[in-house]
Amino acid sequence: MAKIFTGIVEEIGTIKGISRGPNSAKLNILASTVLEDVKLGDSIAVNGVCLTATAFSDGNFTADAMAETLAKTNLGDLKPGSKVNLERALRLGDRLGGHWVSGHVDGVGTIVRLEKQDIATLITIQAPAQVMRYIIKKGSIGIDGTSLTVVDFTRDSFQVSLIPHTAQATILGSKKIGDSVNLESDILGKYIERLLQGGEQESSEKKSKVNLDFLATNGFL
Repeated sequence: MAKIFTGIVEEIGTIKGISRGPNSAKLNILASTVLEDVKLGDSIAVNGVCLTATAFSDGNFTADAMAETLAKTNLGDLKPGSKVNLERALRLGDRLGGHWVSGHVDGVGTIVRLEKQDIATLITIQAPAQVMRYIIKKGSIGIDGTSLTVVDFTRDSFQVSLIPHTAQATILGSKKIGDSVNLESDILGKYIERLLQGGEQESSEKKSKVNLDFLATNGFL
């Protein structure tokens, strides 16, 4: 069963140690809140990446990162002492405070500007095309596992506003220009895109009735 997260970071963990293999890494992470009811095999999002707890003890847990994960996320840049955002998978009956986050990173972005605006900080992130295609104003985006709202965007970058609470409760508050961030697009946009594309691949009898006109008529656009 696929795991779902909300993008509401529960705590900031610390990398205690990393054991690197030829094409993998074993992460040992210091934590407390996410370990309160942990079981072997549970899913924990680490900087927005869904990982499996393979071992745990009082105050830390271990998770494996495979070659694909290290290549497509910023987990490969971690070292002992690095801070990471942590969140347990959503349980039935939990409040959905952010948006649905799958823990499958779409691309890695780079912070290119930090601008203070009163109590908030406006962060500009340069992002790859596979992420930008789903960016819309007021839409949701997962940044290192943190659910945020898009303020504005250009062809290859977008902006989000970081309130003081989020800056303090996540690692985003300590990020600097040039730092990398894991990005996950809103899953709803991916489903809409697939439905629209699906109609082109089906026969005329089975062609999907979901198109831009349908979405507009029913209030989705």
